[in-house]
Amino acid sequence: MTKGNDTRITDELYAYMLAHNPPLDAVQRELVETTYARFPDHAGMQSAAEQGPLLAFLVRLTGARHIVEVGTFTGFSALAMAQALPTGGSLIACDISEEWTAYGREAWAKAGVADRIDLRIAPALDTLRAMPSEPHIDFAYLDADKGNYIPYWEELVPRMRPGGVIATDNVLFHGGVTDPEATGGAAAIKEFNDHVGADVRMDSVLLTVADGLTLSRKK
Repeated sequence: MTKGNDTRITDELYAYMLAHNPPLDAVQRELVETTYARFPDHAGMQSAAEQGPLLAFLVRLTGARHIVEVGTFTGFSALAMAQALPTGGSLIACDISEEWTAYGREAWAKAGVADRIDLRIAPALDTLRAMPSEPHIDFAYLDADKGNYIPYWEELVPRMRPGGVIATDNVLFHGGVTDPEATGGAAAIKEFNDHVGADVRMDSVLLTVADGLTLSRKK
């Protein structure tokens, strides 16, 4: 197999990339900085800075009006997607932490999009299973506990409208997916990636964005 190029993402090149993407607005930047300051041991759970503009771009590109997010943490990704929604659009955010999502609630209110976000504090599988079973979701962002990625996927896919897109984060799991002896989260992501690749209901591509991002389109 021949690799297409050998570009290494140095700190300088990463900064260049960020400088040539849409900048985070004041509320987004404050939320990112607050997350790192308040939760330094968990801040890696936050979507990367470049993913906010990318998710917003995908929401606009797909014309999404109904979004589901599985795994909200402090609300950066939900904020970016909600800001990209058209008038009347809505986002259901699934999480189990009142503490973490409280920072999201504050940021959403500051940005004027709190009325677009329906935060549901409960196990995400329960929230997904309570949704209408017919296809109605335009866009979904999956970024939660890795051991449940396949069950989340199986609840989301039947509910995606034709042409709807699922974006799944952390599909490279810090490089752990190449370890033949992988355990824990890395093993779960390896199994998930194989599951997605074999799912004939979806067209999927795995990209080297941040910690790996798979985009899947409902046929």
